[in-house]
Order: sequence, then structure tokens, then C-alpha cells
Amino acid sequence: MSTRAAQSLLLIGGTSEIGLSIVRRLARDAPVRPYLLGRDAAALERARAALGGEAAGVDVDLLDARALDTHAETIGRAFERRGGFDVVVLAVGVLGAQRGLDADSGEALAVMEVNFVGCGSLLLEAMRRLRAQGRPGTMLVLSSVAAERPRAGNAIYGAAKTGLDALAQGLADATAASGPRVLVVRPGFVKTRMTEGLPAAPFATTPEAVAEATVRALGAGRQTVWVPSGLRAIFTLLRHLPRPLYRRLPL
Repeated sequence: MSTRAAQSLLLIGGTSEIGLSIVRRLARDAPVRPYLLGRDAAALERARAALGGEAAGVDVDLLDARALDTHAETIGRAFERRGGFDVVVLAVGVLGAQRGLDADSGEALAVMEVNFVGCGSLLLEAMRRLRAQGRPGTMLVLSSVAAERPRAGNAIYGAAKTGLDALAQGLADATAASGPRVLVVRPGFVKTRMTEGLPAAPFATTPEAVAEATVRALGAGRQTVWVPSGLRAIFTLLRHLPRPLYRRLPL
């Protein structure tokens, strides 16, 4: 058993499989005290129970990414109850509207509202609190390889993730001298409940693999991590392809 002091961790998206895997992976190195925020009370209780002995003193609270007017109060309450956090993980996201122009309008708006507007609001609130807490803190933002260059087959989700990714990077640059530190995590296709039923893309990965790569990147002081790492080279190439050629790819 580690004798290191417990890390206080805020997981925004408290039922996220990737987020919970990050909690478990961090707990292998030192005790972790998670605070889970999510919109489903029953699911939060299941997540609390599932962590079991891997994390001590788990707290939960309700939060809806689309209820923008509640974000400041809920994030503020979490920071006040814990006296600040060592790590904040933003793991909120939804898939959908993959039919693009033919997608249901409400579904398309929900994807954009949650993945960019809602997540962007939560990112801003958490970063402000981390900066003001008077001690170092780290912000982990779960982005996606889709943020590198939105593709025709998933344009709405990709565009929303691009916005969040750009905001996280911009805030990281703005706070580079004074903190908090920001790590942007860009997984490829991850086998989770959210992607269940979808055909797995090449280089598909797991929540546990994303968590392992994330914790290693934290230890190495990195600002961005791709999972799997080989996707970085692939998407760097795709980003620079001329649009007429990019459009012809089966993406």
C-alpha cells in the first residue's frame, strides 16, 4: 500500500468508462479520493460502488452538461467541499447525428451542445477554480482524434470535438506560466457502451489502454497524448491531405 497522500480528483462525467479507468489507474500508484459529477443519480451510485476499495471517500453530485446555468454553482460546490483538487478530468461526451445533414435536428444540436458548449462551459469553470485554489492542479480533457480533422462520416461530432480541443489548447497556452497544467487526450475508437453496436475502426482501443497512456503522459509532463500513439502520425498525414483527395477516402 502506498504511503503517499491521497490525490483529490474531480471526474466531470462521473459514469464515463474512460474517466473511471483513469481513476483506477491513478489509484494503483497512490490513494485517490474521487468526486463524481453526472446527470444520472442511479448510475453515479453504481460508479461509486464499482470503485469499491480502489478509491477512498467517493463523493457524488448531480450535473447536466446542457444545464449551463448550473455549472458555476456545481463546480464551485465541489471545490469548496474538497478544498480544491489535484486533478480534474473532463470526460463528458455523446455520440450521434452521424447522418450529417440527414440527422435529426434535435439530435445534432444535442451533440454540439454537449460536446462543445456544455463541455466548454465546464472546462472554463474548472480551469478558473484550479487557477484560484492556490496550489498546483492538472486539467485532463478527453478530446478525440476526430478533432484533428472532421470527416464527412462524422462531421457534427468531429466539429464539436474540434472546438473543445482548440479551447483546451488555447487555455493551456494562456495559463502555461501560472497554471493549471492541461493535458489533452485524443483517443481513437474506444470500445465502450457509447460505441456499442458501431463497427470498430482500425486501431480500436479500450478504456484501460487510454487510462494507461494518460497516466504515463502525466508523468512525462506532456501536453497532448494520442491513443494509440501511432494515430498521431496517421492523422498528421490526413490533416495535410488536399481536400479533393481527403473527400475520396472512406472516412
